[in-house]
Amino acid sequence: MSETSLSTIMRHFLKVVMILIFGGIGYQLSKIVVENQFFPSLTTIHPIYTYVFIIIISSLFGLIIAPLFWYLLVKISQFFEIKLQNINIFDLLASLLGLIIGLMLANLIALPMSRIPGSISVYISILLNISFGYLGLRFFSKRRKDFFNLFINFSDIRLKLPKIKKQEKSESDFKYNEEEFSTAKILDTSAIIDGRILDVARTGFLEGKIILPRFILTELQSIADSTDPLRRTKGRRGLSVVAELKKINNVIIEIPETTLKELGRDKVDEALVVMAKNLNGRVVTTDYNLNQVANIEGVFVLNVNDLANSLKPLLLPGENIDIDIIRQGKEHNQGVGYLDDGTMLVIEDGQDSVGERVTVTITSMLQTSAGRMVFGRIK
Repeated sequence: MSETSLSTIMRHFLKVVMILIFGGIGYQLSKIVVENQFFPSLTTIHPIYTYVFIIIISSLFGLIIAPLFWYLLVKISQFFEIKLQNINIFDLLASLLGLIIGLMLANLIALPMSRIPGSISVYISILLNISFGYLGLRFFSKRRKDFFNLFINFSDIRLKLPKIKKQEKSESDFKYNEEEFSTAKILDTSAIIDGRILDVARTGFLEGKIILPRFILTELQSIADSTDPLRRTKGRRGLSVVAELKKINNVIIEIPETTLKELGRDKVDEALVVMAKNLNGRVVTTDYNLNQVANIEGVFVLNVNDLANSLKPLLLPGENIDIDIIRQGKEHNQGVGYLDDGTMLVIEDGQDSVGERVTVTITSMLQTSAGRMVFGRIK
């Protein structure tokens, strides 16, 4: 049944209900009119006609105001739909539970006060219901994540209790459940555009659940639609990386419909950190600034640059290597060359050998999240 046909049925049903309600009201009014002889010339001679006339007039009044009542009902429902469309089901259930508990507490407290003479007990009961209902709704709405985690932990303990009683366990009891034990990884835009995360996932080093929030996809799409050719190319490459990630068997891609407003943040990086804290997950990124902010907030970061740097061949001080000096360095009398993996090698006294291939002795290395720098001097 379509929504339009259902609305039509409900509108006609409301008319019938309003006619019956106001017909009942008309019957009660006609009964009062006849018993009290408000119109003696009519009620004494034709009492039945009086009943029928008032009931018909009252029913017609109900038929007339039924469309107005339906219009107000539709407007109220649309208002609540707009207000509730950004609220997920867990928040709504938590708020309703808090409202119910608050009303129960209010009525328990108001029960002894019902013995107070006069109508003051009624006002106290109304005030308590409003106050405790609102407090319960607000409290459960603010602490919904704590109650949800408590329920999940309680369920996990209950499920594990029967296993404790077993003295002998089969081999299947020790089987590793990848989806249960792997930590959720939340992808940042920079890691997707970088593209190396796709190769890491294909090799099997990135397993389990990968969280790709909707606002990250929105940011990727905005980059892909940019008027700047370079940004547009990066955005399209990021979207293609997402499409390839979804094809990998050992990777589970989840796209939650969480918004920045729900996370209470205006910036994407801040929202990623908040989501990682809520899910007890890890942020996958190549952004140095996001890496630092996440570390300050106590969120573990999987930096693709750190992974790439850790896989580069390790050069020890005193080791010799042949390299082409490409250009001059920033400091006086320095030359710069690049290893096969792209690592920058800064060469002391290499300025005069620019464009030549020389043998360099490694003196030291500097490792950062932005990359690795190797220092040496001409042998």
